[in-house]
Amino acid sequence: MGVFDDTSGNASGNTSAQTAANTIVIADGASGVISLPLKMANRHGLIAGATGTGKTVSLQRVAEQMARAGVPILCVDVKGDLSGIVSPKEGAGPAPIFWDVFGKDGHPLRTTVSEFGPMLFCRLLNLSDAQGGVLQIAFKIADDQQLLLLDLKDLKAMLNYMGEHTAEIGRAYGLVSPTSIAGIQRELLAFENERGEMFFGEPALDVSQLLLKDAAGQGCINVLMANHLMQQPRLYATVMLWLLAELFETLPEVGDQPKPKLALFIDEAHLLFNDAPQVLVEKLEQVIRLIRSKGVGIYFITQNPLDLPETVLGQLGHRIQHALRAFTPKDQKSVRAAAQTFRANPAFDTETIITQLGVGEALISFLDEKGTPGMVEKAKVKLPVSKLGPISQGERRDIIAASPYAGTYDQLVDRESAFERL
Repeated sequence: MGVFDDTSGNASGNTSAQTAANTIVIADGASGVISLPLKMANRHGLIAGATGTGKTVSLQRVAEQMARAGVPILCVDVKGDLSGIVSPKEGAGPAPIFWDVFGKDGHPLRTTVSEFGPMLFCRLLNLSDAQGGVLQIAFKIADDQQLLLLDLKDLKAMLNYMGEHTAEIGRAYGLVSPTSIAGIQRELLAFENERGEMFFGEPALDVSQLLLKDAAGQGCINVLMANHLMQQPRLYATVMLWLLAELFETLPEVGDQPKPKLALFIDEAHLLFNDAPQVLVEKLEQVIRLIRSKGVGIYFITQNPLDLPETVLGQLGHRIQHALRAFTPKDQKSVRAAAQTFRANPAFDTETIITQLGVGEALISFLDEKGTPGMVEKAKVKLPVSKLGPISQGERRDIIAASPYAGTYDQLVDRESAFERL
């Protein structure tokens, strides 16, 4: 794989994957190839369509071509069939790195309790307003007393401490109900029974390490294995929310660049917004709107465009729309709404074509280099140059062993924190 370069400047070496005019070719349309300008690739995008219409192929094509053009990639593999993106059919492809919250199919992906914060914990544990207020106090006490909250046993120790000192804490911070504390403890226990505690601890992920390039100047392809994580939809959504917030808060402002610093592909994107408190949805919408100035492009993959809030859809400049079905009035409304998001093409009726697209066909509109939406075109998405389908467990083990982060995150570190102090 050669030498890795994680600097923010130009990568060393040259790559034949650099395309003319800094665009990447995605599909074949009636008037020629359809390309996405890299300088506009941080304007976010949507890949949508019914099951079996070709969304995964489109995701893989866009992600691999960005990586070959020098853009680091983080893609979320929710079905376990995207890992072939790291295996080129011929020649040397971008260097791959696997991550896994549970540490089974990749390097463990962790954060600390304090970095995660009380707002996301409220979403993760489905806490009431009263319980959320108590949790806010727990974090405030830990901060005031310089008690490190690194893993769940630290948080549990803090809650036990609060339960033993409710009167004292009530005078200093406000009423703390034993009933609310007990409710939080029950939710934490249920979360631990789902193996959720593995997400918290040290070493915590340094998100800047997702911006790695290889010696050939290609962006590394980070694959977050989420096929087991998806069995816990609330944890999956919360991990994605945390990751977006962490990128936004950590990365510096860079403005418009010749290409993104990172492109993030989120499958089953509707789960980010399902049952989320309004305050969290508003925070997410703000992050999506502003993170492009950090050089990050986000690509949502979902079955139906209406799965995403209208305020988010309005920020997605690049659209790849595969076939939708129109069997019910609700389906027909979805088709109509999807058609209205495109700049019309006088050559065909967009609403009609959406229901007639074959597998691998799509309606595509990308922003041009001036930021103007292109006229929608019916096109055939080009096949990826990487393998379709999953790689073997043996191949995965070899990739993990050769990773630049082998040994960095694999062993859990348990230093003195709130649990020991209390």
